[in-house]
Amino acid sequence: MSRIGRMPISLPSNVEVTVGEGNVVTVKGPKGTLTQKVSEKMTLTREENTLLVTRPNDEKENRALHGLTRTLINNMVVGVTEGYKKELDVNGVGYRVAKEGKKLNMNIGYSHPVVMEEIDGITIEVPSPNKIIINGIDKQKVGQFAAEVRGKRPPEPYKGKGIKYTDEVIRRKEGKTGVKK
Repeated sequence: MSRIGRMPISLPSNVEVTVGEGNVVTVKGPKGTLTQKVSEKMTLTREENTLLVTRPNDEKENRALHGLTRTLINNMVVGVTEGYKKELDVNGVGYRVAKEGKKLNMNIGYSHPVVMEEIDGITIEVPSPNKIIINGIDKQKVGQFAAEVRGKRPPEPYKGKGIKYTDEVIRRKEGKTGVKK
């Protein structure tokens, strides 16, 4: 049995979960509404303040979908109650970011500023010129947008310049002078 799939999803009192035709799950909470179509092979049963995901048999595909389905629904419940946040740091001489309206303006060592537009369901905060905070209720959108921002100037291993996640550790390398004996 899947260790993750068999765990019940606890539903807070301010969250409303509905399962529609074709296993379309809609989760409403204080921060918004999320909808996701999950596999029709999985059975969703609600008992008081919990939601349980069960699979029909132990075939390989069903075992794989069991934990995935439970995790997707749990991420939606967490998203509409608490939300998700990714923090990025900008390191480098002259590297800075600023928010202008709904646009993120980044000066990150190119001959031109890099501008990124906020997408639906995502909010960007810039508390200081070298910090970016991305918030939203959809875990996948928040992670994808943060990865796209980081991809504009990934951190390099010699001086550590670039955009990195706050909790990311950059493995540093020694330069050419470190090779001499």
